[in-house]
Amino acid sequence: MVFLLIQGDTLLMKRLVVSTALLLICIMTLPMIVGILTIKSTNGAPTTDWWSSFRHDPAHSGYSTSTAPRTNQTLWSYTTGDDVWSSPAVVDGVVFVSSGDGKVYALNATTGAKIWEYVIGYYVSSSPAVVDGVVFVGSGDDKVYALNATTGAWIWEYETGDDVSSSPAVVDGVVFVGSDDDKVYALNATTGAKIWEYETGDDVSSSPAVVDGVVFVGSDDGKVYALNATTGAKIWEYATGSYVDSSLAVAGGVGFVASYDGKVYALNAATGVWIWEYETGDSVGSSPAVAGGVVFVTSYDGKVYALNAATGVWIWEYDTGDHVGSSPAIADGRVFVGSYDGKVYAFGNPYTTTVGGEIVQTSFITRLIVPAVAIVGIFVAIIVLAFVRIKPSKQTQTEPHKT
Repeated sequence: MVFLLIQGDTLLMKRLVVSTALLLICIMTLPMIVGILTIKSTNGAPTTDWWSSFRHDPAHSGYSTSTAPRTNQTLWSYTTGDDVWSSPAVVDGVVFVSSGDGKVYALNATTGAKIWEYVIGYYVSSSPAVVDGVVFVGSGDDKVYALNATTGAWIWEYETGDDVSSSPAVVDGVVFVGSDDDKVYALNATTGAKIWEYETGDDVSSSPAVVDGVVFVGSDDGKVYALNATTGAKIWEYATGSYVDSSLAVAGGVGFVASYDGKVYALNAATGVWIWEYETGDSVGSSPAVAGGVVFVTSYDGKVYALNAATGVWIWEYDTGDHVGSSPAIADGRVFVGSYDGKVYAFGNPYTTTVGGEIVQTSFITRLIVPAVAIVGIFVAIIVLAFVRIKPSKQTQTEPHKT
């Protein structure tokens, strides 16, 4: 019917073309409008798909500017010979992970195919750190290993006095790692030679965070330590109420850490002075993640918590229904965490994304303008059509009756 009305009517045809073009322009400009309204200064921050060590970086932010999955589709799986407690490192298209079967694996990140494996022979729960083509990892045989990231070949090993479940941090050519012999070690990344050691009062399962020349680490003696990265000298210590297996996340001059006393602490990174604490419903062995002014942490009470980084005020919580020992990971505006209920959870909202290395939530105005533009475009098209005078074509006009 519409075709018959416009057939032969050039004016109507032109108006239909114009209105259709207007509608298409409105639809095509929606993504650009969203981008303009959510842009923040990037300050040169790169967007990269890498996760080179436990908790992503030496500050243990647990936050990456990389993209994140939108579905739970399994792309591949690889079966090792025992439990996998290690967190994978992902660098240059390769996944590095250790296993309780006593091996360290390098897997193709796209296919899951094994590239190489290195046999240590003892249970390995330490998470690998990959820096400058070298894989650093601790082991249940009391040693720290350095392996060639391309081939898996042995480079060096250093023997501590007990199990090494702590995950190494590598900064400026130095490997920082804890051991169950109660000590924190600094090792030369090239040779494995010991630079210094610091003895705490109990096992050190916590993985060191290194920021601005300071090593931050927890101990089963219930304390958090700040050590000079060059000399190992103690700068300050802070006593919590129980074991500290959690690793500190350091952001904005504040160290965030959890304890088996069930609390999350915010400490001044320079002085160790208490800023705030938040009490969960059970022990906390996980490590906090920080992004966008929010601290994310899990607890054995089964919950995931979001806290204001400046004040410690509760923002939200989610109850998984089972213990949660997993440390949150943040990417592309979403928080990912695993639970003892066997599930992996992703938290976020449709208006959250990552821009310039920050979590950005589009404003109310953005959410109002975007659909408004689409509505206006449709309205304009309707108006154009409504005022078109539909006239019969010359072919359908009849001669007037003559009398």
